Amino acid sequence: MPNVLSLARLAGVPLFLWLVLVEADWWALGVLVFAGLSDWLDGKLARALNQTSRLGMVLDPAADRLYIFATLVGLTIRDIIPLWLVALLVAREVAITPIAPMVRRLGYGGTLPVHFTGKAATLCLLYAFPLLLLGDHDGGAATAAKVIGWSFAIWGTALYWWAAVLYWAQTRQLVLAGRGSPPARAPGPPGARPGADPSAGDQKGAETPR
Repeated sequence: MPNVLSLARLAGVPLFLWLVLVEADWWALGVLVFAGLSDWLDGKLARALNQTSRLGMVLDPAADRLYIFATLVGLTIRDIIPLWLVALLVAREVAITPIAPMVRRLGYGGTLPVHFTGKAATLCLLYAFPLLLLGDHDGGAATAAKVIGWSFAIWGTALYWWAAVLYWAQTRQLVLAGRGSPPARAPGPPGARPGADPSAGDQKGAETPR
């Protein structure tokens, strides 16, 4: 059931992009609301039913990234967000791309614990873009949505890059440790309590850092 919800979220990505491009903004926002609710629900169900799976670990962050990508494409085409913001977010993704193969070569399976900073950044961006979409209309409510949306976008972008720095710091620790065989658990983020299980707070995990 959790994986079915994740697949439904993925199926909604092209529909959402099409609705944005044809300026059916309220329907597009409805798809985003569904995506957000299904994201929360599939996480709850996975933990409650003990149905966490490797497929779910891939689908969940993939859906988040695809919604962000689709929103970037749609809002850029409609001139709602500038190209420099798109460039910053795409550059961040490129910056962390080498981490997964490096970690795999060290015997950790290509996975790193998801930092709270990365999850907070994703949440900020998922709030920012719908608000900026609403801000493209007329009226006081639209103006307020635009201001709040840009606040979320700026904070989200800054946190997104800071999370990338943390992931690289963690990867550097692994490289310096020079472990050639997979450990019992991946080490936690820099400054984490010794012996703490980094995945305890997020059972869904992620194949690549957010």
